[in-house]
Amino acid sequence: MLSRVRLFITSAALMVMLGSCGMIDGQRDGRFRAGSPGRTGSQVADLPVKIGAPYTIAGVTYTPSDVRNYQAVGLASWYGEELNGNRTANGERFEPSAISAAHRTLPLPSYVEVTALSTGRTILLRINDRGPFTQAREIDLSRGAAEQLGILGGGATAVRVRRVDPPEAERAVLRSGRRVAERPSVRGVELAAMQESAGLPAIAPRVWAAPQTLPAKGFYTVQIASFAAKDRAEALAERIGAKAILTGSLWRVGYGPYTTAADARAGVTYAASKGFRDAVIIANDERPTASPR
Repeated sequence: MLSRVRLFITSAALMVMLGSCGMIDGQRDGRFRAGSPGRTGSQVADLPVKIGAPYTIAGVTYTPSDVRNYQAVGLASWYGEELNGNRTANGERFEPSAISAAHRTLPLPSYVEVTALSTGRTILLRINDRGPFTQAREIDLSRGAAEQLGILGGGATAVRVRRVDPPEAERAVLRSGRRVAERPSVRGVELAAMQESAGLPAIAPRVWAAPQTLPAKGFYTVQIASFAAKDRAEALAERIGAKAILTGSLWRVGYGPYTTAADARAGVTYAASKGFRDAVIIANDERPTASPR
């Protein structure tokens, strides 16, 4: 009986020693597997950081670099469902609803604050892709980032891009595809200086209230976006429960039609609750016809 007890104690001690060696090795080289029990993978999700060698697209050479205080003013556009599931430049799956972006030269991943120069609204996002491959734009946002910044309904929008070093808690939220709280909006002299640096006239803050001079009755739509491409308009309309209507050469996405000005103003309020704070009321001579699904 005594020999059995001694054997059990010896075996248990050996297991503890082996387990301790494994833990020490794991802590020493830092190679914790993402997704292993009890770990979220946040220790390695941003590693390795990729900078990459110079590359050439359409005859233009881009040189990635690790510029810690990077800041630039330029135009931003966005991309969405048409690339859903594609691999980004650092090997991740592109998710249109995530708060991410593509940049030509910053490390992958990087974190930047993007400020819309028309409103001063500022968000934090994660760069995990390369692009845009045109000198006309500074950055391309995911659909989710454009929506949070409030520029989903427009084309190219003037922005400031500034690289930052957010806390790990915010990095983890963005890696998961969710959004973090907006940064304080840029106002006053600072915003005016940013607009001037972009070659823009000073822009007064927008008033999001619906016009008060509408006829009491008519046919109205509350427009939140317009697109040249039908598929992009229909994809957005389906996602938010709106309609895509062809007007001239543009596909307009919005709510309605409404037959009273009061209902149209309520539509503006509803659009704002969905995050589209720059919705406008459009009066129509006849009832608009939505795109057939």
